[in-house]
Amino acid sequence: MKKVIIILLMGVLPYWGVSQSVLDKFEDSDRIGTVTINKGMLELVAQMMADDKDEDTREFVELAKSIENIKIFLSEDKGAAADMAVTMKQYVKSSKLEELMKVKDGDTNLRFYIKHGRNDNRVEELLMFVTGIDDKKHGKSHHRDIETVLLTITGDIDLAKVGSLTRKMKLHKGLEKLDEK
Repeated sequence: MKKVIIILLMGVLPYWGVSQSVLDKFEDSDRIGTVTINKGMLELVAQMMADDKDEDTREFVELAKSIENIKIFLSEDKGAAADMAVTMKQYVKSSKLEELMKVKDGDTNLRFYIKHGRNDNRVEELLMFVTGIDDKKHGKSHHRDIETVLLTITGDIDLAKVGSLTRKMKLHKGLEKLDEK
């Protein structure tokens, strides 16, 4: 009986560990930049900001405590961007994410997807996918040529507080519309 339990545990154990996402393949790519912020870092930042009296900061601290991780993938490489788009579509379908919003501004396309959480105000995952970013200004060395950005935030996320996070991080203005949901 002991051997049967050990064999069963060995068979099931790999599935209990850290779940691998299809998006994790981008972490090892030379053509895709990656930023990963785990819960420990978010808790550290929340502790450092906990005494701040600013209301936006308090909302940010509360939101940061509810996030498990943030992953951001970005690329200027058109081939990598195409791979990101295909993989993102597969991920959205396999993870049963629902499209929340689309924003089109010139050549820039922005899409938000969510995975519903424990109630209508909460989500387990928020995914943002942006293509066509190309912001070049002549003079004074302002140049940004990022083709694609994929951002995923997982945790027990209150959508009403996401606007606070986006204001603090100065992300795309379309994200602030999540406050209105």
